[in-house]
Amino acid sequence: MSLIKNSQKLTRTLLLLVIATLPLNLAAKQAERIRYQLTHNKAVIKVDGRMDEAVWQTATKMELKYEKSPGDGTPSPVKTEVFFYENGSSFNVAFIAYDPNPENIRASLRDRDSLWADDSVAIIIDTFNDERSGYEFFVNPLGAQADVRMDDTDGWDEDSSWDAIWESAGQITDFGYVVEMSIPFSALRFPDSDEKLVWNITGLRNYPRDVKIQMATNIFDRDIECNLCQFHQLIGFEHIKPGKNFQLTPTLTLSRKDEKPDLPGEWQNGDIEVEPGLDVRWGLTQDIVLNATLNPDFSQVEADAGQLDVNNTYSLFYPEKRPFFLDGASYFDTTNFNFVHTRNIADPDVGLKLTGKTGEHSYGLMLADDNNTSFLMPGNQGSNIATLDEKSNIAIARYKMDVGERNNVGVLMTHRQSDNYHNTLASFDGTYWLSQNDNIQYQVAQSDTKNTAAVMQDFDVSEKQTGTAFRVNYSRGTRDYNLKAGYTNISEDFRADLGFQSRSNIERVVLGGRRTYYGESNDALTQWGYFGDWDKTYDQDGQVLEEEYEIHGTMQGTKQFFTNFGLVHRERLYEEQYFKETQFKIFVEMRPVANINIGTFFKFGTQIDFANAQLGDVLYIEAFTQWDVNRHINASINYNYSHLDVDDGRLFTAHQADIRLSYQFSMRSKLKLVVQYTDISRDVALYSDKDADDRPDAQDRFFSSQLIYSYKINPQTLFFLGYSDGGYQDDSLAQLTRDERAIFTKFSYAWQM
Repeated sequence: MSLIKNSQKLTRTLLLLVIATLPLNLAAKQAERIRYQLTHNKAVIKVDGRMDEAVWQTATKMELKYEKSPGDGTPSPVKTEVFFYENGSSFNVAFIAYDPNPENIRASLRDRDSLWADDSVAIIIDTFNDERSGYEFFVNPLGAQADVRMDDTDGWDEDSSWDAIWESAGQITDFGYVVEMSIPFSALRFPDSDEKLVWNITGLRNYPRDVKIQMATNIFDRDIECNLCQFHQLIGFEHIKPGKNFQLTPTLTLSRKDEKPDLPGEWQNGDIEVEPGLDVRWGLTQDIVLNATLNPDFSQVEADAGQLDVNNTYSLFYPEKRPFFLDGASYFDTTNFNFVHTRNIADPDVGLKLTGKTGEHSYGLMLADDNNTSFLMPGNQGSNIATLDEKSNIAIARYKMDVGERNNVGVLMTHRQSDNYHNTLASFDGTYWLSQNDNIQYQVAQSDTKNTAAVMQDFDVSEKQTGTAFRVNYSRGTRDYNLKAGYTNISEDFRADLGFQSRSNIERVVLGGRRTYYGESNDALTQWGYFGDWDKTYDQDGQVLEEEYEIHGTMQGTKQFFTNFGLVHRERLYEEQYFKETQFKIFVEMRPVANINIGTFFKFGTQIDFANAQLGDVLYIEAFTQWDVNRHINASINYNYSHLDVDDGRLFTAHQADIRLSYQFSMRSKLKLVVQYTDISRDVALYSDKDADDRPDAQDRFFSSQLIYSYKINPQTLFFLGYSDGGYQDDSLAQLTRDERAIFTKFSYAWQM
């Protein structure tokens, strides 16, 4: 049944070649950093993308002279200028982006955080001058916004779920385009001081043509595993006025949901539910923020992207999207484990959060209740979700201290408790840099859990569980190669009920490396390389659970082409049997024309049939396309397909489609349609359950649709009006049947005082 003979020997040989050809250390020399005096002027600009105010003539000016990628510090192909000044209440920025062919500028009217295919300009600022974290603000030529929180502790890590309230505008001209931004100081966090401050800053420009070129104000040395420490600097900010740091956001949600309790059957119309709420954000100082919420509306307006959940033993991960939890979320992050995943707090009535940074000390405290107590029950061969019919109270506390130039240590405590249940976790973590290229990250945690009788019965666990978790990772990063090594040990009874920790009872080691080569901007291939790793996992009794080898190649070039292809071989234990899986994987993405992006992922080979504990042949496909029909209309289609063949035939076939069509009337106003459909067919005769009642249905079909009109002045001042419905079909139904429908509207308005 194996598709590739002697694959284990092949992948071992290839992996050894990866490591053997990695070069030794390369000497790194950091480029000169320039410190600029920031202009102060009380003038207030009209943010319209015209730059017709006199203040811009005296603003601090930089030029984006260098190509950051794919070129390595080579001269920029086009000219870009960036201007800065502050007026005491806001940080104001303008770009003049020259283009010899302005008709080729790529820009559409976009919702927030969706401009990545367009031309754009950006600033990245490190407001604490600690070279650890910062803010990114992007604007496209028509004024669309994107804002990102980033971390540079161990490589560049970005979180686009963060949203700030700021202004932007853009104008396409006959020489290129002009962009203006005005970022209130109340949207940022920085040291609370009457003296001059130093911010690390760079300006960026994305220039997507056949190749996506990125330009910057400074040269980046790729041999240094730190980006913020290479930025230029702005000094000033002594005239900042800390006003308008109090934000009050009342919300009102009205909805009605109709259901069919029995299918086929009649609709039972629901009542109109009216839910008022209130969010408060108070900047106690420029670096300490208090958030509070009463009867919050934590519903998600737009559906999550579809994921196929078939022949999978671990729970799927969905990201957080709710504003109360996103503000200051990075203050609760730890180095190696995801111990705070706030989507576990599903239905709170009240919430309180304090986050801040004072000098080298950062801290966060979160308190909430939850009417829906759900959490992951981890294992070494799968995970499940447990739900209690009890309201719970939640407390999360985090403290981190910066040590030296780049090191840090921190502690985290989480606690969740109801009448008959509790889970408490304490953790210690840190990062230590051995050199500018080498670092070690470590984390140790202990948990204590009391289970309800229902959880004990459903998951065969003791009333009391106490466990530990430990992880240490070493990494080395340079321009041309990377190395990694890691060790993880998680005991059987360890639980992180407020996090996303799906595995327990494991001990794992991993070794790996990457080699990268670079071309020029006008080459067909601008970058290519290969990477691989080996890992081995045991349970706490020393039994081998899995041993895996993998080797991959990568290439990127013209038409924004990118591919990642590789071979994976593993031997893993499941249901007291060892199975050898061999899989070939390939991902390809490109932009054949300016307004269309396409991509696909293929996986084929051997894979365990987890329902019947046997080996099968799998084919898994993901395909997607995004089409900017014009500046107003965007369409996207994501399609997933999977089938698994076993000795006696095809066990299942699964199809899933996610179709999204939007019309952007203006930068604030949009109409969007989302349609999702899943179809899973099975040959139930091939399932080994002796009891027919335990076998899955031969046919499972699901669909949902959602039509939403939105008007957003900013992330907190908005209006939604929408309709959604959904249905399913199983073996008891002759056809796909709707069983729920809803209409809803939401209003919120952010008052800044």
